[in-house]
Amino acid sequence: MALSGGEARRGHLAMLTFSALVAGSFSFGKTIATQIDPVALTAVRFVIAGAVIGAAAALGPGLKRQQFRAPWRFLVLGALFAAYFVLMFEALKTAAPVSTAAIFTLTPLMSAGFGWLFLRQRITGRMGLALAIGAAGALWVIFRGDPAALIAFDLGRGEAIFFAGALAHAAYTPLVRRFNRGEPAVVFTFGMMLAALVLLAAYGMPAIRATDWAALPAQVWWVTLYLAIFASAATFVLLQYAALRLPSAKVMAYTYLTPTWVIGWEIALGNGVPRGLVLGGIALTVLALVLLLKDDG
Repeated sequence: MALSGGEARRGHLAMLTFSALVAGSFSFGKTIATQIDPVALTAVRFVIAGAVIGAAAALGPGLKRQQFRAPWRFLVLGALFAAYFVLMFEALKTAAPVSTAAIFTLTPLMSAGFGWLFLRQRITGRMGLALAIGAAGALWVIFRGDPAALIAFDLGRGEAIFFAGALAHAAYTPLVRRFNRGEPAVVFTFGMMLAALVLLAAYGMPAIRATDWAALPAQVWWVTLYLAIFASAATFVLLQYAALRLPSAKVMAYTYLTPTWVIGWEIALGNGVPRGLVLGGIALTVLALVLLLKDDG
């Protein structure tokens, strides 16, 4: 079914917001990565986010039993997204942020591949050019315009772990479109999150029980609330919304803006202003998005 231009534009706006909120999770999440087990952290953020999304679904379109038919769909999607978050925080224990961010920029290309595999979505020449330009711009921003930093990139254990997580993230997007059977985005997201919680509890109960929740620093709880409400609940719904209105490659192309948003977060947090050379990378990511916005056929 063809979507109107307005629907497509709303999909793009959803992903613009998504990229800003995800960037915040990188800036804040790094500060607590070694203070709590990744499985326990992911479980508690899903509990909080699930409560928020469940309330929104109940007060909005409502929760009906028939909306959760074929529960295997939610289990597949829940496994993919839970794996992404657990592996991301596991990777941040040993991997440098620059390395993980560089791997994250490969997600749009991987998502395009999964989009073809699951939905037979094809990449046009303009979209392929946009993805290439966006990837180059994102890498430029991540490595702050320093070729030596790019050349020195070394894929270690943490980077390999995050690559597996990025693969899960990339596969999630086209599968949302394939598995959705007309359920509202917020209801579909709630079903996915419940399934993810069941899987996390089954896999990570020892880590969850071993966590001394009362002894966790206040910083962990504040960051967890941000991760749960803004970087989980809000972004889950935004991603679902956009995935039903845009091709998978376009949805994930917005990850190219994440490094730029991270720089904005770092400036806002008082962590310094990047060198002027980095603005060239930002310009390339903007150019990539302009190409994508023009390629809505």
